[in-house]
Amino acid sequence: MKLRVIRFSSEKDSTNGLLFDVTDGVRFLCYTLEDEYRPMEEKIITETRIPEGIYRITLRTVGGIHNKYKKRFSDIHKGTLWVRDVPNFEYILIHCGNTDEHTSGCLLVGDTQVNNQIEKDGYIGKSTQAYTRIYPAIAKALEDGKEVTIEYIN
Repeated sequence: MKLRVIRFSSEKDSTNGLLFDVTDGVRFLCYTLEDEYRPMEEKIITETRIPEGIYRITLRTVGGIHNKYKKRFSDIHKGTLWVRDVPNFEYILIHCGNTDEHTSGCLLVGDTQVNNQIEKDGYIGKSTQAYTRIYPAIAKALEDGKEVTIEYIN
């Protein structure tokens, strides 16, 4: 499975994007929200988006978000979606949230989005709705032993 994030608006505190499944053609999945861009030499932990590139996704079955989602999404949760091998970053996850204050450097997903030129911290809405819609197919691919990658494009 191949996923792609196209970042289309990078402002002072947040980055707006679109998530697509590009495995067979191009299929829009949802909106995304990340922290802002900073050069690596100015990186601030939990306040900087990851660099452009292609990364593997695996399931992380430990940690706070995993334990929370195991209860919150007990019918679908197999592990947290973990973006791996990001230079100078660790524990980059795909999860629910609404503003850049919820990202901690991770990728938030949602079904609505506010222009981050207007909303200082960025805003993504209907996050749980988007997450519960896209998660099962990604988790199933991973459980079936398929490689899942995510490409970030600025």
